[in-house]
Amino acid sequence: MDAIGIERGREGPRLFEVPKPTPDGGEALVRTLRVGVDGTDHEVIAGTHGGFPERDDYLVLGHEAVGVVEDPNDTGFERGDVVAPTVRRPPESGTNEYFERGEADMAPPEETVERGIDGAHGFMSEYFTSPEAFLVPVPEAIAELGFLLEPISISEKALELAHASRSSFDWESESAFVLGNGPLGLLTVAMLVDDMRVYCLGRRDRPDPSIDIVESLGATYVDSRETPVETVPEVHEPMDLIYEATGYAKHAFESVEALAPNGVAALLGVPEPWTFELDGGRLHKELVMHNKALVGSVNSGPDHFRAAVDRLEALPESFLEAVVTGVVPHREFEQAFEEGPDDIKKAIEFGPR
Repeated sequence: MDAIGIERGREGPRLFEVPKPTPDGGEALVRTLRVGVDGTDHEVIAGTHGGFPERDDYLVLGHEAVGVVEDPNDTGFERGDVVAPTVRRPPESGTNEYFERGEADMAPPEETVERGIDGAHGFMSEYFTSPEAFLVPVPEAIAELGFLLEPISISEKALELAHASRSSFDWESESAFVLGNGPLGLLTVAMLVDDMRVYCLGRRDRPDPSIDIVESLGATYVDSRETPVETVPEVHEPMDLIYEATGYAKHAFESVEALAPNGVAALLGVPEPWTFELDGGRLHKELVMHNKALVGSVNSGPDHFRAAVDRLEALPESFLEAVVTGVVPHREFEQAFEEGPDDIKKAIEFGPR
């Protein structure tokens, strides 16, 4: 079958042939419909994130997938069911307490592998297999957009953790600041705008489609070149909630200044090592004296995927049409990895529903 991935010693993704997988007990065989492409894929291709499976010299890419059950095997699914796979799996050494508790998303990196990212083949192939526990049912009506469930689930988890950190007192978020106007940031803006005032940080010049999307949703675009994160309380307002999806290390510390008293910032970006100066005592004092919090969040679990299903069904159709800027056949996959000025979110299609 066709698969798209990378090989040791070769640059860039390529199309190659791999054996069609056979499901083991408790696994279903899934025919792939679409697989999304995101920044993590580009990092894996560049060699700055993730790694190959231990026994292979290649890695099948793709972690944002939706497919149709081809062979239910001995699972509870039926042939034709639409499903989305979660990303994490137990390492070669076997299962561990995180998986036994159904909390793979809370495992440290050494206790898990991530399909299409680190140590395990992904879903960017005509077929894949998966244990039933890692497959989430997807309604027929959103099958074509099911590849968006993984990124939405990432935000569902981050927002859950942020709210949990404020659960000891009566806290309501009236303002939110999303750092990053890429696909993940835009999806999060769309998730929040009905409940609070939302601002979105970027570094792009007008005209730009991502800015148009932010403003069409009723949010406020903030250009970081004109308004740095720590100055936002003076220019706009202090923020109850900050969602960081830039991977720019300084933003984690600048967020402390931008938070309102009792506010929380959820950090999702994964920065490269970077040494810089900051007044640690002042930031420490700000966190303590104003009851502020920083929480880190990575990956997501089945419950977050199920929440993402409800969220995706509720998002405006016009927004989704604007965010998904390209779906290409898998034999023309190169187009999905090209990043033009008007590109936001692309996906690779392996077959029709």
